[in-house]
Amino acid sequence: MQIVNSQISIEKTSHSRIKEQDINNSPFGKVFSDHMLVATYLDGTWQEVKIVPYGNISMAPSISALHYGQAVFEGLKAYRSATGNPLLFRPQANYKRINESAFRLCMPSIPEEIFIDGLKELIKLDADWIPTQSGSVLYIRPVYFATDESVGLKPAKSYKFIIITCPVGAYYSEPVKLIVTDKYIRAAEGGTGAAKCAGNYGGSLLADKEAKEQGYDNVLWLDGKEKKYIEECGTMNVAFVINNVVVTPQLTGTILPGITRDSVLTLFRDMNVRVEERLISIDEVAKAYEEGNLSEAFGMGTAATIAHISMINYQGKDMILPPVSERKYASQVLQKLEDIKTDKVTESYGWVCEL
Repeated sequence: MQIVNSQISIEKTSHSRIKEQDINNSPFGKVFSDHMLVATYLDGTWQEVKIVPYGNISMAPSISALHYGQAVFEGLKAYRSATGNPLLFRPQANYKRINESAFRLCMPSIPEEIFIDGLKELIKLDADWIPTQSGSVLYIRPVYFATDESVGLKPAKSYKFIIITCPVGAYYSEPVKLIVTDKYIRAAEGGTGAAKCAGNYGGSLLADKEAKEQGYDNVLWLDGKEKKYIEECGTMNVAFVINNVVVTPQLTGTILPGITRDSVLTLFRDMNVRVEERLISIDEVAKAYEEGNLSEAFGMGTAATIAHISMINYQGKDMILPPVSERKYASQVLQKLEDIKTDKVTESYGWVCEL
């Protein structure tokens, strides 16, 4: 067993599975790389931190995460530079956000030397799993959950933090079709909408299922109070281009503060594109469409980066947006982001971390 610093020990697998996989053509989230990081919180302190072969973990059926949902997670990606070096994109932002999510669920904060240093060691160890084909990357999933063997309702005293990785291709192969829902809500004021907790996603599945049954890819969420203001699309932040202005819902506490969202808006502003973060109603979008002023709509998230929206159904009517080939803003910012993430251009934001 190798000790890389006072915090992290590494146990390498005796059999790599990489030759058994086509890492450049893997289904999203189903093929996992050789190793994972596992950290334990117990008796008021973080204890062992290990990188071990990927595999099953043992747990009791009474662990509190299963019963009361004390579970949060993150998503980020590792890329290859033109010279083949592994790169991470804004890992510090993910570190900050997972601790903000943990605070909302009464979970202890994760130290930087576990999240950041452990992540770097894991990616260096499994760097061969980063795909070489354009459009494919290594997706990274940190997950943090309570492990008390108790069904008493209270904040747990023991936790596991785990990082797993998987090679993935494009999340969406085509532009997405959305349907507006006023039957379900994603979040409400004072709730957990701004946290990346597991329950938020479990609660979205029925709306997603019903959207697919109607021929759409996902839903466009409205606010929980008035059911008129747009919040997110599926599991992504969303933006619209109206009269050459990029308009996106403002962060009100019910919307996840997306790292891709923040990156996209920063780039747009530096491109001298006008950006507005404000309340935007579905009726405003429908009016802009009717008047010919809605030229683009797109989702923003780690899995898809930019997901072009081709159609939005509202009150039984499909708003069909221009083809991607005619779009200027989302395509341009996507290219800039990909060039930054793969170190093809010099960036001054401090976003790219080379290992």
